[in-house]
Amino acid sequence: MQRHLWLPTFLIIGLFITPAAFADADAERDALAKIIHELNALESLIKQAEVNADKDARVRFNYDWLRQDLKQIRDGVQSHIDAPRAQPRSFPPLRGDYRR
Repeated sequence: MQRHLWLPTFLIIGLFITPAAFADADAERDALAKIIHELNALESLIKQAEVNADKDARVRFNYDWLRQDLKQIRDGVQSHIDAPRAQPRSFPPLRGDYRR
């Protein structure tokens, strides 16, 4: 009989988990666009840090590599945003003739 007590609990939990599992695609795209915006905003902070860097330091931070990595991230996010929403799948052609 204890097994039957768990069923309503799982159903209630499922009601809360299901909407999260099927997130809105437009909301995801909006969030990704905000990420790109924030990545673009980092450029001014990078320039400021680069100007303030000690040019005579033995170990120096490579700002160009940081910019390249951020560009790669930004391009990857943008390509996901730009991708068609429903990618068509290809199927092999039907035979059509089923007689031997």
